[in-house]
Amino acid sequence: MNDETLRAYLKTNCYGKSHLIAGSALEQQLSMGGSDLRKRISRLRRKGVPIASSREGYFYAATAGEVYATIRLLREMTAGLESAIRGLEAALESFGEGGETHR
Repeated sequence: MNDETLRAYLKTNCYGKSHLIAGSALEQQLSMGGSDLRKRISRLRRKGVPIASSREGYFYAATAGEVYATIRLLREMTAGLESAIRGLEAALESFGEGGETHR
């Protein structure tokens, strides 16, 4: 499976949010693992392919609104990751000179 095959599959079979497919179903349909699928989708998005998503699954965007909704979702995810990073950075303070946590 290459990126173009994934793009074509989504555009043909999952055009618009009303035809979204769950990530697990897409993995099974295309015989690929979740990590590989997410990497390919990310790569296609970086190339400007309008692959949209919601909490329920993926689809090929049919409208600008579907793209905007995906952008909002990705921004929320980014904010959550940034918050987790700040928490872990704060946790570093509990580690001593030897790299072990204080008990």
